[in-house]
Amino acid sequence: MNTRGLLDQLLKSGQELLQNQAGKGASAKPGGSGGLGGLLGGAGGGGLGGLLSGAGGGALAAGAMGLLLGNKKARSLGGKALTYGGLAALGVLAYKAYGNWQAQQGSAPQREPQTLDRLPAAQVELHSQAILKALVAAAKADGHVDEREKALIEGEFVKLDNDHELQQWLHAELNRPLDPADVARAATTPEMAAEMYIASVMLVDEEHFMERAYLDELAKQLKLDPALKAELEKQVRQA
Repeated sequence: MNTRGLLDQLLKSGQELLQNQAGKGASAKPGGSGGLGGLLGGAGGGGLGGLLSGAGGGALAAGAMGLLLGNKKARSLGGKALTYGGLAALGVLAYKAYGNWQAQQGSAPQREPQTLDRLPAAQVELHSQAILKALVAAAKADGHVDEREKALIEGEFVKLDNDHELQQWLHAELNRPLDPADVARAATTPEMAAEMYIASVMLVDEEHFMERAYLDELAKQLKLDPALKAELEKQVRQA
């Protein structure tokens, strides 16, 4: 299963998606159609409807990311972080967070953080699989991904990447009960844990109590130092 390219496309599409939502949905009322209804767009051509009418993998990736986002705010996906270049952005943010955290501890770093922007391709693939698992879990954190939404998400991923192994994996992850401990087990290095947490923070709406609780429990299961957790969240907010 090759997830590196897919994840890179998903993350790069986040900026386009949110810009589209901001431009086409600025006049939407707070009580209007949210979630998939708003994202899929109506006759006006906004949301995913407008994005998917375009050609190329960028539009398809935006469609898949839009369905993962649902009605979440995900403010930071449209920020400067993605100007670093999709997947590499996560590594850059994790690296910066680690550096700041180590400086706060007042001790010299034992080694340079091996974030995914500094690793060979084979290890980047392992990080990518763990991050994608974290993204899918974060999409379910508000408790509102129903069977119809699962089917729509799977359908968009099929359009984006016709990898049968990936499709089976995604189906299993979407139907797996939400369990922060299970998500955390995918992290085999501290840097991977940091990247997974950053990806989760990027996707959830922190003001939603269920999603905030999920993030706090995920950080606990990832064994993130509280000061590092705070620094990772700070990097996402400032991105």
